[in-house]
Amino acid sequence: MDTRSPLDTTLSPDVNDPIIHTVDEPVLPRKSSRTHKAPAYLNDYHCPTTTPKQHTSSMSLHSLFSNHHHITPDAISPDNQFLLQSVCHDSEPMPYEKAAINPAWQTAMTQEFEALHANHTSDLLPLPLGKRAIGCKWVYKVNHKADGSIERFKARLVVKGYTQQAGIDYVETFSPVVKMTTVRSLIATAVKRGWSISQLDVNNAFLHGDLHEEVYMEAPPGLMVDTPGLVCKLSKSLYGLKQASRQWYEKQTAALYSRGYTHSVNDYSLFYKNSNKSTVFLAVYVDDVILTGTDSAEIDSLKKFLHDQFKIKDLGRLHYFLGLEVLYKSDGVLISQRKFALDLLKEFDCLHCTCSPSPLDPTVKLKAKEGIVLSDPTFYRKLVGKLNFLTNTRLDISYAVQHLSQFLQDPREPHLHAVFHLLRYIKRDPTLGIFMSNSHDCTVRAFCDSDWAACPDSRRSVSGYMVVLGNNPISWKSKKQETVSLSSAEAEYMSLRKVVGELVWLNRLFEELAVPTSTHYAVFCDSQSALHIARNPVFHERTKHIEVDCHFVRNKLHDGLMTLHHVSTSEQLADILTKALTGIKHQLFLESWM
Repeated sequence: MDTRSPLDTTLSPDVNDPIIHTVDEPVLPRKSSRTHKAPAYLNDYHCPTTTPKQHTSSMSLHSLFSNHHHITPDAISPDNQFLLQSVCHDSEPMPYEKAAINPAWQTAMTQEFEALHANHTSDLLPLPLGKRAIGCKWVYKVNHKADGSIERFKARLVVKGYTQQAGIDYVETFSPVVKMTTVRSLIATAVKRGWSISQLDVNNAFLHGDLHEEVYMEAPPGLMVDTPGLVCKLSKSLYGLKQASRQWYEKQTAALYSRGYTHSVNDYSLFYKNSNKSTVFLAVYVDDVILTGTDSAEIDSLKKFLHDQFKIKDLGRLHYFLGLEVLYKSDGVLISQRKFALDLLKEFDCLHCTCSPSPLDPTVKLKAKEGIVLSDPTFYRKLVGKLNFLTNTRLDISYAVQHLSQFLQDPREPHLHAVFHLLRYIKRDPTLGIFMSNSHDCTVRAFCDSDWAACPDSRRSVSGYMVVLGNNPISWKSKKQETVSLSSAEAEYMSLRKVVGELVWLNRLFEELAVPTSTHYAVFCDSQSALHIARNPVFHERTKHIEVDCHFVRNKLHDGLMTLHHVSTSEQLADILTKALTGIKHQLFLESWM
């Protein structure tokens, strides 16, 4: 590719230049220091908010959700404070015209051109008859070092792959990425075992993938061409191509295989190597890599190998991965999406709105065909999609996001009002996250619940479950059931089936991660009827219609994978994943978070 460009390559980025735009943070209301007393008319009542009930289950809400779960800048290290300031005040320009007049982004784009040329990514030639060229654009990103300071300004040339045609310029596109549950499990394991966690970034990852199809791309903005009308014939993959991720995965997998690594059968983007009582793990999400294990010499050797193969950047200790901020404390790590939450509030103009005590208003029953149809449904879909990403660390909004996702096909005004109600709840504490304790407790516990016939349109029930390793939440889900349950017991039993299925998968994953878990996983359910069905081969009139696949719970119980326990509704952690709670109940559930 011809790298002649109008960009000034003599200028280099200066972190002191005023090129980073600040993001206004919401001014949260100051918490009063006054002593609050219950009103006199409540003297004759038992109030959980004033006289907390003693928890009797093997795990209490307080032990799981403590004040570790939100960020208090005065209680964390200076490096963590600097990281928070950096990731929350950095923003990237969107249009090319804005970046082209900035010296830092000029240098970044020039470096990208040089990388494309060095890798012989494309050739300039006239567009053949009968062929069409795909458009492209620039995408910008600020990368950070482990201490939160600016590491570099990265510019990526991205192809508009959404205009590709199947069978013409692409065939197969599937490529696995590491599951977020795997990421949380790996981090929780590393923290408990005292392993160091590193983060790597592959330079121009997709450029290493070989392209087998005939693909043409328009000349990118900023590239000087001698003859008008010339296009780029791609010989290597580029970001944005539908098959780019697949080609890169094949390339990196072959390199890791040659090094003696094996991919996990439970997550094909998790690689590991066992040798001489040492273990090293890699979790790969496209070009972002988490590296941890017991053998520091092998880890250093692997970094050198990957650098020789792909030119990686060692970003040091894991701090910022896929929008997840990892802050280290003396007793563990806090994982949150503070920057993402604040950017979301700013984008949808909710920085100065009043706060809500709960994600959804329990008095409002949303229906699919009720209310005025939105003139622009893409606005609603975009907002719900971003909220869904926020559930990677915010299990407290999982039910709300699941519920609002039911209306993506035909969103209406009441649904939009509910979404903004959820944003106002997020504004209440955008720093909320999950805490991974470094305690050696590796006991696995699971909680499952359901809300019978919760959907007013389909009358299907909502299932929710949560799995914790020690006191560390690693997996949770809120989802509408596939079929209609004829009784609350059946709905609870189907919810039990879901969590047992998750435990079967997690059990295999824990074996690969060498997690010293207990022999039996404790599963807590608040339905005696569902527990009775699981423990006994009952096939009378009330249960004979239940699908056969639901009864694999009995097999796993017989095999000794888990033990079943009854828990009261007040102690059911999964209750928040099945229904909209009132503000008082929701805050009671998260009493130590807020």
